[in-house]
Formats: sequence, structure tokens, C-alpha cells
Amino acid sequence: MFNNTVYHKIDDLAGSVATLRAEGVKYHEIAEVVSRAGTSLAQVIKLDGPNVTIQIFAGARGVDTAASVRFLGETMKVPFSYDLLGRAFTGSGAPRDGGPEITENPSPIGQPSVNPAKRVMPHEMVRTNIPMIDLFNSLVKSQKLPIFSRAGEPYNELLARIALQADSDVIVIGGMGLKHDEYLKFRDTLDKSGALAKTVMFVHTAADPTVECVLVPDISLAVAEKFALDGKDALVLLTDMTSFADALKEIAITMEQIPSNRGYPGDLYSQLAARYEKAVDFEGAGSITILAVTTMPGDDVTHPVPDNTGYITEGQFYLKNGRIEPFGSLSRLKQQVNKGKSYSTLQRSVLGQAEAGENSAKEKDWFRANNCTREDHRTIMDAMIKLYAQYKETVEKQSMGFKMSEWDEKLLKYGVEFEREMMDLSVNIDLIDALDLGWRILANNFERGEVGIPTKYTDKYWPKP
Repeated sequence: MFNNTVYHKIDDLAGSVATLRAEGVKYHEIAEVVSRAGTSLAQVIKLDGPNVTIQIFAGARGVDTAASVRFLGETMKVPFSYDLLGRAFTGSGAPRDGGPEITENPSPIGQPSVNPAKRVMPHEMVRTNIPMIDLFNSLVKSQKLPIFSRAGEPYNELLARIALQADSDVIVIGGMGLKHDEYLKFRDTLDKSGALAKTVMFVHTAADPTVECVLVPDISLAVAEKFALDGKDALVLLTDMTSFADALKEIAITMEQIPSNRGYPGDLYSQLAARYEKAVDFEGAGSITILAVTTMPGDDVTHPVPDNTGYITEGQFYLKNGRIEPFGSLSRLKQQVNKGKSYSTLQRSVLGQAEAGENSAKEKDWFRANNCTREDHRTIMDAMIKLYAQYKETVEKQSMGFKMSEWDEKLLKYGVEFEREMMDLSVNIDLIDALDLGWRILANNFERGEVGIPTKYTDKYWPKP
């Protein structure tokens, strides 16, 4: 209920955090702060009896203890409209692109996640046209996956590529701690490709107030949830969750909370889980899939942010040396979608046996149209990774001066071609074409009996001379 009481005394100010005495206030309630600096919004972040702590969105510059505070009786809300698509906003939902403000259908942010018992079991692939994802660690609708990366890796470029190529209806980008030129590069890349028309961006830059960084995931996920309930498959791309955790730490220090591991708040796991668990596939509606960059300070996977993230999410992608590494990367749900189907058992009902042949164009179109993979997916995936692991061992042997055998020479040639044709992030090919490319790479470097693949697959898919 709206509270008309205006409080004219702030007891304590520290950074952008203010504490005052008030009654009938709720956690996360929005307040209006009027001071010499003007009017700004704040959010309740702590309740301790009559003492209420608020975080001022625009910072406390110009705010003194005589500022007036009025609580608005509602939590933070974000408007929802299809007019959001193609637009960019700040972490508090204000237009960043100079366009008009959108006010219709305000929806609360930070709501509880969907009851797991009411969720649909993940069963459909999200195609990205990146072989190291689609072929080797398939992304599944309603999955939550982090991209573990060290500083300096092209993780924002990878997210932009995924935004361009993913077969999702809506892309929601949540940027945290971005440099202004990184935001502009995101926007320009999407605009030039035409993908901006299905994208909405909520961006916090390094120059913006810290509290807006904390709001970005909640606002992004609240909008994605509205699209999903409207029947759309939404892909949420967050960068960088370590910046989000650092903002939580900064606020906790300002509030003089007792720090936990490396100064992060003790509820870091719960804070991360509350966001990641918003990934869902609604029965009879759409879905929310989450890919979130987590930078690892010092390339340390035991750092509290990646360490906690690993317990929450369903695998991870490791971005190293500008590539998604096959070792260490894992999609725990890929087995839900990479079992594949044999087209031969279905062709009568689809095209008629006379029109369909092995590896025909119509066969490939059928797999694409039905968003499923081929029966050889797991087999080619396992064989190529096994041989690539042997290649890595051979590189070590070569560096130590061991004599290379004929098999070693084959592995060395294979490894170079695999990295160039499969691992390079510039490769942009459909999953079915990636499967065919995998067979060609094997045939270029090995005899059919050397790759450890059953005859029933080599007879069908091994490239003809």
C-alpha cells in the first residue's frame, strides 16, 4: 500500500547507501529521494527493526542527511512491450539509445523462479552454428551455462556471434561493467546483421552507479520471462557475472557486512542461484536459456565466483586462447539432444523413399526443419575428441624431442586441421554441415579403419573418393 509519509532525516550516509528510521516498509521496496541533487530512486536493501537501509540508484553525490525520502509501496518494475526489441536501456531500465521511454505493462523484477516440478524436461537444441557448441557440447533450451574465461579473451565477441546466429526468437543481452565502446560494438554488430530487431539490451557501464549493475540480471530475466510466457524462446546472454558479484561485494562492504571468502558476501551462492534458476521451459509456452560469462581473476577456477557458479549450472564452456576448449568444457544436458535420429526409418512418412537418398539435400533439410540431429552425432563427436586428445599428447612428445612415427604425423596433421576448421570461433556452419565436415576431416587424415567408428556409420557417412 502506498505510504504518504515523507521522512526528512537520514541517520547515516556511506557511499550510495543511506540509513533512516521508517515504518511499514518492505524489503526491495522502491523509495524516492529528493535532495539538492534532484530526485532519484532508491531500493530497500536491508531491514533491521525500525532502521531501513536504502541503495540510491544514482549515487549519493549531493544527498545530505536533510534529504526527504518517500517509500512508494512497490518493488522495482520493468515495462514489457514488443517495442523493447531493437532498443538499449540502462541497468535501471531508462533508455540508453536516445529513444522514447517505454512505460506499459510494468512487471516486478527479482520474482521467485518457477517450481522445478512444473518445468518441461529439456529436450530441444539451441543451434548457434558454432561447431564447438553445436557438435561437441550442445546447448539445450532452458539450460543455464557459464562461459569461464580469463581477462583478455574475446568473450564479448563470442556472445555477439551467438546473438547473431542462435535460432532463438528473442535475444536479451545483459551487460555488466562494460566499457562504453564494448557496448557500442555489441550494438553495431547486431545492427549491421539485422539481429538487433529481435534483441533487447540492458547495459551497465563501468561509469554507471554500482546498484544498476546488480539490477541488470533481474531486469533482463524479468523481460525474458514475459517473452517466454508469450510463447517465445528467449536466449539471455549475460556479461560479466563476476562484475555482478563484485558489485554485491562493494555494497556488502558499504553496509559493513561480515565478509566471507575473499571479501564476497556470505550469500553469494544464493544470489547467483536466484538468477541462474530462472532458466525454464514452460509447458505450452516458450523458454528461457541462459549463457553467462564468468571471468576468472588470475585464470583461477577456484575463485569464489566461478567456484560457486559451477555448483549451480549444468556444465560450462571454457574460453581459452580465443577458442572454446574441448577439454574442461561440458554440457551436462547434451545427451538430451545429441542422440540423433536415423533418417532412413522416417523417410517414407516425410518425403517418400523414392525422393530421399543417403546424405541428400532433402535429408539435411529435414533434420534442420525438425531441429534434430543425425544418428552419427555422438559417434563423430567421441571419435574426433579422442583423436584430438592423442594429438595433444603427440605435441608434447614432439616438444620433448621424441621421434615421430607415421601415426604421430597423421595426428599432427589432424590436430592442425581440427583447430582450424572446427575450433576457430569464426567458423559459422550449420550442425548437419558440421557433421559432414567432421567426416571429411577424418577422411583427410586417416584410413577408415583407424578412427574407431563402427562400420555401419563409416559405410553410410565416410566421404566417397
